[in-house]
Amino acid sequence: MKVYLIPNTSKRQAIPVAKRAIEILTSLGVEVVLPPQARLNENIHCMPPAQAYEEADVVLTVGGDGTILHAARAGLAYHKPILGVNLGRTGFLATCEVEQLEEKLSLLVAGSYLLDDRMMLDIRVPGYGAWNSTALNDVAVYSSDRRKATHYDVYCDGLKVNQFRGDGVVVSTPTGSTGYSLSAGGPILDAHISGLIVTPICAHSIHVPPIVFSAERKLTICAQPEGNESICFFCDGANEQVLPEGASVEITRSRHSIQLIEFQAGDQFRAIDEKLKGR
Repeated sequence: MKVYLIPNTSKRQAIPVAKRAIEILTSLGVEVVLPPQARLNENIHCMPPAQAYEEADVVLTVGGDGTILHAARAGLAYHKPILGVNLGRTGFLATCEVEQLEEKLSLLVAGSYLLDDRMMLDIRVPGYGAWNSTALNDVAVYSSDRRKATHYDVYCDGLKVNQFRGDGVVVSTPTGSTGYSLSAGGPILDAHISGLIVTPICAHSIHVPPIVFSAERKLTICAQPEGNESICFFCDGANEQVLPEGASVEITRSRHSIQLIEFQAGDQFRAIDEKLKGR
C-alpha cells in the first residue's frame, strides 16, 4: 500500500501528528509519500501532487475538514479514497481523531474500512468558461457590501421558484448540509441522499424556507444589486470570485464524486451527535 500524506502545515499540531502517522504506517510496511513543501522526514519521499495522487492507493490528510476539501478538489481526476485525521474544532468529514490514530491506521492497512461515495457540485458562470469550479460542500452567492440586502432570484431548470431580499444564498450538497447551510437555517441531510439544498442567508422575510431539490436539477442564482456593490461567490469556503455585471451562477450535480473512508456505517450521524450537540 502507498499512502499520500497531506498535512496542513499551517496548524501547529499537524507536524507532530503527521510524523506519528508516518511512524505507524511505515512500521506496518506502508510506503508514505509527501508533498514537496512537507519535508517532515528525510527518509520519506516527496513528490509532485499529480504523481502522488496517481501512484497512491489512499490519501491521508492531517488537518480539518478544509484540508479534506482541498485534497478532494486537487485530486479530483484520480478518485482516490480520502481519510482525514481531524485537528479542527468540529470535523464532519474526518473519521479519525488524533487519539484514534494507531487504531484507525491499523484498520486502514488491514483493509477494514468502508468507502462512502459523496456527490459534488459543478459551478459555472454561463458565458465565462474560465469560471468553472467544483465543490464538495457548497457554493455561496452574496453581495460584496454586507451592509445592504440584495434581491436574489432562484431558478430550477429555467423556472423561477424563489425570490427574496437578503444577504445571500447557499447551495449545498448533503455532505455540506452540516456546514454553512446549517448555520443559515438549512436542514441536515443524510449524506447518502442525492439532493441540492438551497438556503437563503438572512432573508428579509419569514416566508422563504430552504428548499431541497433533486440532484438532477439545474439551479441558477441571479442577483440584482441596487447600488455599486459587486456580487461574489465562493466554493467550499475558498477562492472568492467577483461576478461580471449581470452574470448568474449555475449549479448542477458533478460527474465527479469523492470517496471518504469510514470505519462504521453511520459515522456521519455519530459526528453530528457528538459534535453538533457538544457531547
